[in-house]
Amino acid sequence: MSDILENIFKDVFKEQEVIKIRVEKRRGRRRQVTIIEGIDEKLFDHKELVSKLKSKLACGGTAKNGRIELQGDHRYRVRELLIEMGFSPSNIIVEE
Repeated sequence: MSDILENIFKDVFKEQEVIKIRVEKRRGRRRQVTIIEGIDEKLFDHKELVSKLKSKLACGGTAKNGRIELQGDHRYRVRELLIEMGFSPSNIIVEE
């Protein structure tokens, strides 16, 4: 019974979370890092989510400080993948 309730809560929170996706340049280099913020660590395992994103995007990445970092500029593809995972498209903000 608790598994059913847990899944219902996850679905509700997926629709309510505001997720921000942006790109940072690191230390004056030309390398870019895609940053994903706003996914609650208590409800969604960041390490599992990073693993899925890394395999689908064929890039490196990590989960630290409550956010997900992926090597390269993957803003729009990450948005598509999060929508496929059940997150609400209206709550995903891609910053330019």
